[in-house]
Amino acid sequence: MFIPILIASLVSLVNAASVVSRSQSYPLSQRAALGPQTTLTIGNKVIAPDGFERSATLVNGIFPGPLITAQKGDTFSIDVVNELEDETMFKSTSVHWHGIYQNGTNYADGTSFVTQCPIAQNHSFLHTFSAPNQAGTYWYHSHYSVQYCDGLRGALVIYDPQDPLAYMYDVDDESTVITLSDWYHVVAPVLRHIIGITANSSLINGLGRYAGGPASDLAVINVQQGKRYRMRLVAMSCDPNFEFSIDGHNLTIIEADGQLTEPLVVDQLQILAGQRYSVVLVADQPVGNYWMRSLPSLTGASFVGGVNSAILRYTGAPQADPITVNTASTSLFETNLHALINPGAPGIPEYGRADINLTLEVTNSGGIFSVNNATFKPPNVPVLLQILSGAQDPSQLLPEGSVIVLEANKVVELTLSTTGLSGPHPIHLHGHAFDVVQSAGSSTFNYVNPVRRDVVSAGTNGQQMVIRWVTDNSGPWFLHCHIDWHLDAGFAVVMAESPSDTAAHVNPVPQEWDQLCPIFDSLTPTQLGGGGRFSYDEAASITTVLFPPSPLP
Repeated sequence: MFIPILIASLVSLVNAASVVSRSQSYPLSQRAALGPQTTLTIGNKVIAPDGFERSATLVNGIFPGPLITAQKGDTFSIDVVNELEDETMFKSTSVHWHGIYQNGTNYADGTSFVTQCPIAQNHSFLHTFSAPNQAGTYWYHSHYSVQYCDGLRGALVIYDPQDPLAYMYDVDDESTVITLSDWYHVVAPVLRHIIGITANSSLINGLGRYAGGPASDLAVINVQQGKRYRMRLVAMSCDPNFEFSIDGHNLTIIEADGQLTEPLVVDQLQILAGQRYSVVLVADQPVGNYWMRSLPSLTGASFVGGVNSAILRYTGAPQADPITVNTASTSLFETNLHALINPGAPGIPEYGRADINLTLEVTNSGGIFSVNNATFKPPNVPVLLQILSGAQDPSQLLPEGSVIVLEANKVVELTLSTTGLSGPHPIHLHGHAFDVVQSAGSSTFNYVNPVRRDVVSAGTNGQQMVIRWVTDNSGPWFLHCHIDWHLDAGFAVVMAESPSDTAAHVNPVPQEWDQLCPIFDSLTPTQLGGGGRFSYDEAASITTVLFPPSPLP
């Protein structure tokens, strides 16, 4: 028995001798979760999550925004109140509930210019919706231009009291939600004019450091030896993906994007913008401090000086920085993930044999993206409002070339490829989860038990991904790259499911929804914020690699 005790003693001594840690557990003010009936106040505040002070666009004054929690079957009633006032950032807003199907409540999806007009300064909009058959890890973020890059993002978890995998873990609460994000020192309305943005830092649970910056606090995730934790990872970045690992610990994946998976053991995983994973971590190592690593896909990214890192701290360990090393070797391959419940893609299990077979080819010219030769530009009238006003045919729906009309209750197979583009590009479909029958970079198809999720990699140049879903949710649903800079540069289309059924499917539309567009359309450039033309001038002072001047969104 003396050997484990000796090892534990040595680890404790080594930890005690290491540098005293500048770290903190996730602030209690941010850990106080909100329920499904709540208010989100969107405002501006100066924060320094990586040690650099800047004004940000925040929910309830914190970054990331407060965790929203619910039980399976709960009804959500979330009032989004706009108190934005910083002239350098956008002063209108919207909030999208990422991964929630919004079946029958398309108007509550929170997608500017697709399902609603933005919420103007000093106004609010009450989002009422249910998710009766959903449980898992989701998140919320602004869906107005590139606003979420300035801070409007937070996690949302729906717990299932009858979780069939509950036997695998002991702890699943606010303390085990882990957010991964990028952070920028320049406001997003300026950065959106620049082709090729690089984040200044990446944050774990809202804390981090930047290269050459101060040794600011790092996040600490506390665990007790012997217990099993369901860690819910949420990638809420605007651009980079992350290679996530925890020194000395395996991670058993049990969920991808709100869908339970057959348990899969890895010790590192790549997680793209918008994706979520639940992993079970068994705290079976000697008491001590262990590096939690989230390496962003940025040139020169490292862990030097504690950047891109947090700390996993066992109860009884000293408050010291870890000295552990990264020995991860078992990576996640998406093709190894399989849906746990009702596995199998819909329709005839052969490529090209769905009811509707779509092919989208994405290209880029001068930083501007096109999908099948059309660049998405937000219409003046939201697509949902166009449909409710009588537009049914693709030729009637704007933006021209960017709205694809789908018949009701059909199996859709979508093949998406990128030409001449680096990657990977995370593709998100609103209103649905989908089966990934071909993962990017794989030559094989799987119609029997593919992973089911709502954000998938489109891969890199010359690769393709193939997904399937059923059109059982009438309304316009955004399909877009979740790199927010790319979405802003046109990488999107709208899937308009059975427009002739939409009015009945979403009836009644709240009266407050009808008022959003007249209020927004009356705003002056000053009321819109975003720095006006000065944001372009500021971008030009940073670099010459710029998009052509464009109007405010």
